[in-house]
Amino acid sequence: MSGRFANLRVEDFDYELPEELIAQQPPTVRGASRMLAMDRETGALTDTQFSRLPELLRVGDLVVFNESRVIPARLYARRTLRRERETPTGRIEVMLTGPEGENRWRALVRPGRKIAIGERLVFPDVHGEIVLEAGVLERGLYGERLIEFAPVDDFYAAIERIGHVPLPPYIHRNDADTDRERYQTVFARERGSVAAPTAGLHFTEEILAALKAKEVETARVTLHVGLGTFAPLRVERVDEVKLHREHYSIGAEAAAAINRAVEERRRIVAVGTTVVRTLEAAARASNGEKIASHSGTTEIFISPGYPFRLVQALVTNFHLPQSSLLMLVSAFAGREHVLAAYQHAVAEKYRFFSYGDCMLIG
Repeated sequence: MSGRFANLRVEDFDYELPEELIAQQPPTVRGASRMLAMDRETGALTDTQFSRLPELLRVGDLVVFNESRVIPARLYARRTLRRERETPTGRIEVMLTGPEGENRWRALVRPGRKIAIGERLVFPDVHGEIVLEAGVLERGLYGERLIEFAPVDDFYAAIERIGHVPLPPYIHRNDADTDRERYQTVFARERGSVAAPTAGLHFTEEILAALKAKEVETARVTLHVGLGTFAPLRVERVDEVKLHREHYSIGAEAAAAINRAVEERRRIVAVGTTVVRTLEAAARASNGEKIASHSGTTEIFISPGYPFRLVQALVTNFHLPQSSLLMLVSAFAGREHVLAAYQHAVAEKYRFFSYGDCMLIG
């Protein structure tokens, strides 16, 4: 971090948010959200509706989506006593956070204090039938574990059967059947996220058709969202922030569309911070050359002072105070502009976070 941004602190990205503005349910109709449009150069704000997005974009814009699909990553297990290995006891929440090779996953366990290396966990369905089994290989900080599942014919089918939608902790309710559809974008394809790329939740098939009619081009990339992106920052200085690794991929069709947009000087519009991180990680990896079709991992952390290479406009939800995502948006549009926009959104009673309203910044 350079120059005037070097001394930024995490608390510099704080704001006051009344609890009642945190959306607990999705809007009744997908796509019916409010949208706050902001000019990133001047900070000028316009209150509007997300349904107007196609008319607010420019002919020739390239809109890039994250087509990662959320898996039902919240599982419930029971411990098995070492001296009576067939006697399950104690309900344990196991939140999968990301794969670590064949059959191995990073996970957050709760309560984690008692779950030691070598423990065996069993995962029953509602009838008590054991669907999955796993052993604990490593302990980490803040309840993190590395677990290894016993092989099954179809792991994802198994967690679809017993797993729950991984709603974030600021949604104070259990997941419902409707969340299986609403906490998923209409263009979700590639399984792997443990949190939704929430800016994409607003899009409907009708809005996608309207973008096409407006001659707005679209492309799709994949970044599997891990909980690390949303984890509390446990440092004081922004230059001390480290993010978890996340897997991403850019296919040949998307890479070609991005390169054409760059060559033709058309605007690239990222739908969500996950797309920003994917595109900017790819641009960094390309070293000034064309974007190539590839897969990889990224721990890219974007904060004020970051030189954006590809992204020129952004659709994004409102983010938590003192979060890495709020820092990314502030890097894109300026901290003062963004915090002023959030103050306006609070005053106008916008709905915040995953199931809330959104911004268009360009």
